[in-house]
Amino acid sequence: MSASPSGAGATSGTTASNAETITGTVEAGVEPNCRLIKDDAGSHLLFFDDSSLKAEAPVGRKVTVTGRSEPKMMSTCQQGIPFIVSAVRPA
Repeated sequence: MSASPSGAGATSGTTASNAETITGTVEAGVEPNCRLIKDDAGSHLLFFDDSSLKAEAPVGRKVTVTGRSEPKMMSTCQQGIPFIVSAVRPA
């Protein structure tokens, strides 16, 4: 399954029991329309549950994202651990 970071192919339903939080600065990926955020675990490729969340996490902004890692999810971005974002807030 290929998905775009804008949310196509992303699934909803992150629950409090499996939610993760990452704080960092959003960076552009090497492929167009790919966004990454880094933490101590490495780079995470951002996919957005809701396309309106993408506007809250532009490249260059420091944010805190909540969601879940999907390490087996395939992507055309070819970098980072896919991370399904369910919430974004300023850091």
